[in-house]
Amino acid sequence: MTAVSVLTCSCTVTAYADENISLDVNGDQIVDVFDLVKARQEGRSAEELRTLSTFLLCGKYSGKTDNGGAIDESCILEPKGTIHTGEGTFYGGGYVGGCAMLDPVSTDYWIVAMNLADYNDGQLAGAYLEVTGELGTINMLVTDLLPEGKKGDLDLYVDAFPLIAPVEKGRVPVSWKIVPLDTAEDAPVCYKYKEGTTEFWCGVQVRNHRYPITKLEYMGENGEFIEIKRRPYNYFESMDMGKGPFTFRITDIYGQVVIDENIPLSTDDTKIIPGHVQFPE
Repeated sequence: MTAVSVLTCSCTVTAYADENISLDVNGDQIVDVFDLVKARQEGRSAEELRTLSTFLLCGKYSGKTDNGGAIDESCILEPKGTIHTGEGTFYGGGYVGGCAMLDPVSTDYWIVAMNLADYNDGQLAGAYLEVTGELGTINMLVTDLLPEGKKGDLDLYVDAFPLIAPVEKGRVPVSWKIVPLDTAEDAPVCYKYKEGTTEFWCGVQVRNHRYPITKLEYMGENGEFIEIKRRPYNYFESMDMGKGPFTFRITDIYGQVVIDENIPLSTDDTKIIPGHVQFPE
């Protein structure tokens, strides 16, 4: 099956068609996920696929948005570009053993630990931030937790702190906002399975996402999407997914949704598995 990126809503329903409805691709008088599969096999246009997906998942076609598809408004955390303020400090961890479990973290990135309130049980794990202090602005990847921090606070990697404030101050005012991850500009999302993963229990992590991930679902045997429980250490875990390959539906904090098909299961926890889709800007 060809991988297709589809932006949709997430309020799943079964939509029953009347005799003349054009979305009933396979002619069984029901608009369901099997019509979407059939439409893909027939090579329908991207616009037809978006229309069918939105009708299937929301019960109606809600029209285009700025990025060409429907948005899951229930998942929106904040408007893009929202500015947060707090205090910045520094520490020496985060590249190895960070709470977001993103090892190995590339040294191409400055890394930062985030307060518990904004981290929100892993919701902003892997977020890419533009952090500003009195001396300048740098981009940083959220890889760790600052348990004692107040909302808005960040704990910067020790070598990054002098780029935004005099190191002798130790604690300084900072502002920050979420920005698109640079490596996601020309590469798809990817997946890493947790140590101990089998067809009977699975832990999976989404990586290289343009924006932070708020929800991950997999397609069950009957064509319905089933949400996978997220753990604070940035893995989604399930005992019911089976042996794959999987169709994942991923929602970011701005309500944007992509569907990624034919993702294999792996028991190798060192392997990074590339997907086929990426979130729009």
